[in-house]
Amino acid sequence: MNILDSIMNAGNGAAVRQIGAQVGLDETQTTSALSALVPALSTGLKQKLQSPEGLSGLMGALSSGAHQRYIENPSALAEPETVADGNGILGHILGSKDVSRRVAAETAAQTGLGADVMKRMLPLVASLVMGAMSRQTAASGAAALTSGKPHGGLLEMLEGTLDSNRDGSVMDDITGMIGRTFNRS
Repeated sequence: MNILDSIMNAGNGAAVRQIGAQVGLDETQTTSALSALVPALSTGLKQKLQSPEGLSGLMGALSSGAHQRYIENPSALAEPETVADGNGILGHILGSKDVSRRVAAETAAQTGLGADVMKRMLPLVASLVMGAMSRQTAASGAAALTSGKPHGGLLEMLEGTLDSNRDGSVMDDITGMIGRTFNRS
């Protein structure tokens, strides 16, 4: 299961409803926003995994187990510390507030939702992304990162989310997302 599916199915849709309630969106709007935000964050994660430091940092964060609670109990998204946790995750994934703002603006343009709403959603979605990955790591152990098994590895979770046009190649999707999101001035 890819990250987006894991988030959408968390608590039979409870995570989607929780985020929507927090930012004032209905379920359809929230699903649209998640469908834009999760691939953007997955692109950042995949880039981080290319370096030994990024891989080590991610595995350390996932092994703490604290992120899993967002998937297992979506009401935890309403806790005040979730936004701080999510902003910390965004800092690691995207690197700067400027990139986070560009992601919010780009996904707002894709979905027709306001950039302010997307900015409020970003830390919540980052928490859910880490929660989905943490749950996968807990279920599969350390080998979860690169497992070649179907539904087995975190890389497969990321790739499934990134192949938005389902053509079997993530490269065209990643190139497009990077061009639209990360390389704008």
